[in-house]
Amino acid sequence: MNKVPFVTKEQVEEIVKTYPTPFHIYDEKGIRENAQKLKQAFSWNKGYKEFFAVKATPNPFLIDILRDYGCGCDCSSLTELMLSEAMGVKGEDIMFSSNDTPAEEFAYAAKLGATINLDDITHIEFLEEIMGKLPETMSCRYNPGGVFKISNGIMDNPGDAKYGFTTEQMFEGFRILKEKGVKHFGIHAFLASNTVTNEYYPVLAKEMFELAVRLKEETGADIRFINLSGGIGVPYLPDQEGNDILAIGDGVRKMYEEVLVPAGMGDVAIYTELGRFMMAPYGHLVTQAIHEKHTHKEYIGCDACAVNLMRPAMYGAYHHITVLGKEGQACDHMYDVTGSLCENNDKFAIDRMLPKVDMGDYLVIHDTGAHGFAMGYNYNGKLKSSELLLKENGDVQLIRRAETPKDYFATFDCFEIYDKFNF
Repeated sequence: MNKVPFVTKEQVEEIVKTYPTPFHIYDEKGIRENAQKLKQAFSWNKGYKEFFAVKATPNPFLIDILRDYGCGCDCSSLTELMLSEAMGVKGEDIMFSSNDTPAEEFAYAAKLGATINLDDITHIEFLEEIMGKLPETMSCRYNPGGVFKISNGIMDNPGDAKYGFTTEQMFEGFRILKEKGVKHFGIHAFLASNTVTNEYYPVLAKEMFELAVRLKEETGADIRFINLSGGIGVPYLPDQEGNDILAIGDGVRKMYEEVLVPAGMGDVAIYTELGRFMMAPYGHLVTQAIHEKHTHKEYIGCDACAVNLMRPAMYGAYHHITVLGKEGQACDHMYDVTGSLCENNDKFAIDRMLPKVDMGDYLVIHDTGAHGFAMGYNYNGKLKSSELLLKENGDVQLIRRAETPKDYFATFDCFEIYDKFNF
């Protein structure tokens, strides 16, 4: 089974006349269809809202597409808050979920009227010192500890994660917040990453719904929303079956009706903070084969490197590769597909079976629409690529220019040496 790129060899050959490789390109049609399906999956909940995880793909052109479907922004830093504000996203359309948060970032989130999601019980006093008076609506992030299981087995290990309140701290925290004047509450949790199963959200929802009922009964808190956060993943492997978001939404609805409705909490809004699910499949990193090496292994060297896509080097993550124009050929050559960094882990694929790759071939690296460009860096003085949008009508729009040496050296602009750079 193979993944099918959303761009063809002919399209790429036309694109590179204006925008040279490497570049990230995103599929507007796919993004829109997916956002509409998510909205449909949770349409049973009157207050439902998706807060797109800005960290996954911090590009205003792409976020604007999601805003057409009612999405807000999930921010975790000052610059993500600034990006949201610049786009006109403010107030309850921003969820600020961060950890180890500097005071100025809390202050900025408060200025925008964002809903602040506290990561730790000590942040209550910290935030109060910054604001003077806590906002009327607050959220707390929950971490039950231990391992998180579904019927297929262990999904992740929250007990090792640095995030969130313990169960006991949730109850203590809600009581403290009530005493300090907070009137409305939310609960947030992220217990597993990149799950490819329709079970994750319903199982998580049931655990959070049961906690919400207990919190309401024992603290008297007015719980307005429950944020299931992210964790719904995508099938990076070509033979993996993807999540069915309609089935997931229906599974959450059943838990809602089983747990919350009988407890008189049938007006609680459901929130999500999806990033990978919203964007990953709708992004490609397009790169050109520029070198081949025949030593102890067979290597294909690309003009992209881990600066453009860090996940394989950082996690050993699998990203499928298509050699454009050779989709129908047998994958009978084994290669390591590499970049040019002075690090041996700068490899997009190891021992990957592909058609014979010739110099000048264009390679599509799939599923880079989230945590792709966003995780880039400048090691070896490498520069980040451009980002392009394949419009629904087939046009290609530049949505971020490629970096230049001037960008790389910009932070030396307060020193005399800056004047010696030849731009």
